[in-house]
Amino acid sequence: MVNRLADATSPYLQQHADNPVDWWEWSPEAFAEAERRGVPVLLSVGYAACHWCHVMAHESFEDAATAEFLNGRFVAVKVDREERPDVDAVYMEAVQAATGQGGWPMTVFLTPGKEPFYFGTYFPPEPRHGMPSFRQVLEGVDKAWTGRREEVAEVAARIGRDLAERASVYAVGSGVGKAPGEAELHAAVVELTRSFDERRGGFGGAPKFPPSMVLEFLLRHHARTGSAAALEMVERTCEAMARGGIYDQLGGGFARYAVDATWTVPHFEKMLYDNALLLRVYLHLWRATGEERARRVALETADFLLRELRTPEGGFASALDADSPDPASGRNAEGAYYAWTPGQLQEVLGEADAALAVQLFDVTGTFEHGSSVLQLPADPPDGEKYAQIRAKLFEARAGRPAPARDDKVVAAWNGLAIAALAETGALLDRPDLVEAAERAADLLIAVHLTADGRLLRTSRDGRAGANAGVLEDYADTAEGFLALYAVGGETSWLQLAGELLDLVLLHFTDEASGALYDTADDAEQLIRRPQDPTDNATPSGWTAAASALLTYAAYTGSARHRTAAERALGIVSTLGTRAPRFIGWGLAAAEALLDGPREVAVVGPAADPARAALHLAALRSTAPGAVVAVGEPGDAEVPLLADRPLLDGRPAAYVCRHFVCERPTADPAELAERLRD
Repeated sequence: MVNRLADATSPYLQQHADNPVDWWEWSPEAFAEAERRGVPVLLSVGYAACHWCHVMAHESFEDAATAEFLNGRFVAVKVDREERPDVDAVYMEAVQAATGQGGWPMTVFLTPGKEPFYFGTYFPPEPRHGMPSFRQVLEGVDKAWTGRREEVAEVAARIGRDLAERASVYAVGSGVGKAPGEAELHAAVVELTRSFDERRGGFGGAPKFPPSMVLEFLLRHHARTGSAAALEMVERTCEAMARGGIYDQLGGGFARYAVDATWTVPHFEKMLYDNALLLRVYLHLWRATGEERARRVALETADFLLRELRTPEGGFASALDADSPDPASGRNAEGAYYAWTPGQLQEVLGEADAALAVQLFDVTGTFEHGSSVLQLPADPPDGEKYAQIRAKLFEARAGRPAPARDDKVVAAWNGLAIAALAETGALLDRPDLVEAAERAADLLIAVHLTADGRLLRTSRDGRAGANAGVLEDYADTAEGFLALYAVGGETSWLQLAGELLDLVLLHFTDEASGALYDTADDAEQLIRRPQDPTDNATPSGWTAAASALLTYAAYTGSARHRTAAERALGIVSTLGTRAPRFIGWGLAAAEALLDGPREVAVVGPAADPARAALHLAALRSTAPGAVVAVGEPGDAEVPLLADRPLLDGRPAAYVCRHFVCERPTADPAELAERLRD
């Protein structure tokens, strides 16, 4: 018997459609039902690629006796955190405040008025390691609700008030000031050196997450200042990740994080957002240094996105699970798809090549049960032989049961992928990648964009979900559209980005302070309006919006958008010197602001190879956040291109700051040199 989740657009919710638990989606109807019955709400939040979410589902939510008790005394609400990041953020804040830690699955008990009063994450089916069992938690909450209702209501009301009072942490007078300057950006780099792992790359110890946003900041800082320390942190980290088990040595693409400090054993789920962000980082590292490994990793990651995450509709799926059926046991196991034993290598390669593969990929029992996650500690001495071995192993692995795919399309993460693929395709002469970016953008317009210009957060199988887009959806989608305009010159992408950013200013921005909120002013009201300028696994919506606003202003000369970007970046001055690891995207945007950003207008007939050469030279510039416009002479649709004539009848490039331009040039080499100054 299926429950209410059978028609959900979220694969995570659909994974629970056959549970005996009588699940509801987050909705007014669910809370009205709790009010009618006079029972509390069990809120369970997770996501499809979450290993411990699957564990708790199997242990507790699939158990008939647990479900019977739960259904009789609670209204059970299941939320996909990737569909409702606002719900996740608000209640995760409460969990962390109450318990000192957080994670998923998140388990929270609420009053019918949405006020939380008991918190946790994963609960086992029996008491373990000092944790109560899930059944004990249910019984304890039920006992408190039925026997001490007034006390529970009082606690819930107090917690709700405490959270609501935090609703404008970054409002007037509380830290939103002037955008960071040279001193603050230098101080951020110095602070990063203190936590940098000089031997193994990355920052801090285990577990180690790819610091994508920080790496982008460091690349821009190096480009602006020539800082050798900034570039060295990027190069060491990118090399360590590319050689480690966190990177799929056979198929390309990165796992979510490494459980150790050496990047050896990953948590095997592969997320769209990580790979989109890292694709761009490796591309930009290649652009800065010409490093061949960075180019290879960028292309392999792009190919991974197209091969394994692209949906039939042209969008990009959210994630691949960490777990898949173990070929030996048939049971789901983490990493089963990716790990190898020496015996398995020999079955595929034969004895001699298997011995070479053991050496090449460091197959020394780095994972579980004598298996290893493949690494590449050193460049192979025989590139041709390495390629043959790699191809055979990749083909053999394709015959294993594959990890499940969460194939919902998230607007924000597709925006990040669009930007990365568009740039990679243009810089590395892969028009198929630009085409894939355009197809994904077309899907967002056709399915996610409503008649009144608002964004919906998710879709699946070409069907839009019901949840409103949040700030990161608008900001990252605008970022993707702006990248498409830069590489292709099609004005509609710039116009669409501007429309999305106008909605950011109208619905997400506090006019008095310039602070931004994660949800629109007309979105569903929760116990507080979420607001967070710090990066998590993805750039914060706040700083992503600031970056896109700055880019749009550079194309159009709009003082309104530039002022909004500058005001939004004020928070970076406060946080960037103290906690730069958690506001890397804001620091990267501040680098662009300090540099101008540089504006490059390239004019000439579309079919003229000389225009194409100038355009490519502009795109290859490492100037922080440089914007590139390309078009026909006399193009008045884009302000940056207006009144930019040819140079003696030849295609020309103009390098400008704030629309004040140097003399034009027709020489790609001269253009590149000017953009290095």
